[in-house]
Amino acid sequence: MVDSQNGKASRNGNGRRRIVLTGGPGGGKTTAADLFRRELGEEVVLVPEAATLLFSGGFPRFDEPGAVRAAQAAIFHVQRNLEDVYAARYASRILLCDRGTIDGAAYWSGDSDAFFAAQGTTLAGELSRYDAVLFFESAAVGGLSVEGGNPIRIESLNEAAALDERLRGLWSQHSNFYFVAHNRSFFRKITIGLAMLENIVAQLTQRTDERGQTT
Repeated sequence: MVDSQNGKASRNGNGRRRIVLTGGPGGGKTTAADLFRRELGEEVVLVPEAATLLFSGGFPRFDEPGAVRAAQAAIFHVQRNLEDVYAARYASRILLCDRGTIDGAAYWSGDSDAFFAAQGTTLAGELSRYDAVLFFESAAVGGLSVEGGNPIRIESLNEAAALDERLRGLWSQHSNFYFVAHNRSFFRKITIGLAMLENIVAQLTQRTDERGQTT
């Protein structure tokens, strides 16, 4: 099943033109992001996942609640600044973000409100940074392995499914939330997601063209 809560890309006027690809571990979003970039070419630019950049670069990863909170705070600020760097460098392109600033709330040691308060922001404020959300449901929801050769991924099947649920609860509050359900065929799942993304990109491009005609 594939569901979209809204068939039109955002009209929030934030001027940023940002699309988030997110979902629980093992959803295929990173693989999908690279395929989307290749398919859509110069229309989009891929913003890499901040957590992978940090942890693969040697940033410490411990289980103590205070350490988890410190790590997620670091990821939040790196993610924000990554997006701003790419927006400045590629001002004419749509940003395709591999996760967004809200993801850390699902990994936070404590409730999500505490996460946003600690970063000096709100869920609503962070949602407004993005024009649309494309959510890839984790394979763990279907009981399939989430091992995909990414050494940064350490979650068990149950942990991945629980994270998927928390992430969906947060991101689904966006007015333009597109949901790509788990499918035993990864090819079919990616094909569905690409069709959704092409639709979102087309609407954002149309909105930009309309703005240009009225200025």
